[in-house]
Amino acid sequence: MSISLNYLRHKNFVIYGLGVTGRSVIDYFDKYGFKNYVGWDDNSQVFKKFLGSKSFDRRSDFLELINFVDYIIVSPGININKAKLKKILLKNKHKIITDLDLFYLLNPDLKSIVVTGTNGKSTTCKIIEHVLRKNRVNVSLGGNIGSPILNLNLKKNPLIVIEASSFQLAYSKFIKPDYALILNITKDHLDWHGSMSSYIRSKLKIFSHQTKDNFAFINSKDLLKKFRRNNYMGKIKFITPKGYRKIKDKVKNNYLNSEVNEENMSFVYGLSKILKIKEKSFIKSLKSFKGLAHRHEIFYKKNNKTFVNDSKATSFEASRFALKNNKNIFWIVGGFPKIGDRFQLEKVKKNIIKAYIVGKHKKHFKKFLEDRVDFQLCNTLNSAVISMFKDVRNIKEKKITILLSPASASYDQFKNFEERGNKFKKLIKNYAGKYF
Repeated sequence: MSISLNYLRHKNFVIYGLGVTGRSVIDYFDKYGFKNYVGWDDNSQVFKKFLGSKSFDRRSDFLELINFVDYIIVSPGININKAKLKKILLKNKHKIITDLDLFYLLNPDLKSIVVTGTNGKSTTCKIIEHVLRKNRVNVSLGGNIGSPILNLNLKKNPLIVIEASSFQLAYSKFIKPDYALILNITKDHLDWHGSMSSYIRSKLKIFSHQTKDNFAFINSKDLLKKFRRNNYMGKIKFITPKGYRKIKDKVKNNYLNSEVNEENMSFVYGLSKILKIKEKSFIKSLKSFKGLAHRHEIFYKKNNKTFVNDSKATSFEASRFALKNNKNIFWIVGGFPKIGDRFQLEKVKKNIIKAYIVGKHKKHFKKFLEDRVDFQLCNTLNSAVISMFKDVRNIKEKKITILLSPASASYDQFKNFEERGNKFKKLIKNYAGKYF
């Protein structure tokens, strides 16, 4: 489905949520002459910045208007079931779209690769972008990573790589990628989606408008059954690690060669085949790829000690990769736990020497580790690092890994996972000289 820019200019819009995405929609509207829109945010401080020409300062007026607009553009992360204006949003749910929908409505001829999944989205998107650039393809990257999709310069880059979160997909109605990838689906964001089935439905939306000319990449038999049950039209490309493993030894990049990235690389390799990138060129292009910060980031080595910042691991499933692929681990864990998350330590506990539980929810993590892993309760990241250094400073006979992989969200003590990861790296570098 495509709609002309001129047609949409004459429609009425509400932009619900005035964060980074909401502001990108406003900038886009102003750039292309959209006049009939207003903004709203449940956060009064954010909302006040936009009062004046394009926003309402009276709730009653806004509630009256929202019944008559054509579209409500909801920013990612806003759960209409928990929003301050829940009743009016639910009543007008059929009008809700996202910035991704605007992108697809207004740019039907642009080629797009959309990547979603519980873990590995950002890394996979960056690898795809890197491979394409190295093979002289003009490409942009946006969505849930980097710039909001409407901020990208689409004229210069006819191929767009989009990272799509379940929040973005939940209310999307027109997303139609040429190449759609679901990397994996494990329990996450259940407090937002309400159930695992709802979470899965949001992910599957990347297939719902594809035609027989589009490609759907899947590596799960369960998702494959759901794909067929829904009669999706895209050409299925079932991904297994077998193909990538045949060339893995030729990829001279330690970060990408780790088992942590095998799933990501299997998808990228499968996509490269469809895009007709020669294998030799594919392998060569990966040599210069550098991993993303806070995703199994090996940022420091000292003697026999390797320090890994995996702050982006906000669930146990995300942490499991690091716990599985390292030995002799001193593990810093804890934060704001995810609803429904369970620690399956049976296959990884042999790799853990000791854990240091931090944050305001120590009891939650203690119940999973007790009688299974040696652990110590610490109030802060700082105290955990000090305790850990005291334990490891005299170990010389074997290689050890100091790992921050919190298996939880950051916002009990930090603004986001980036702040948490940067704090960890700073502490390590500050104390390393003192203890070693």
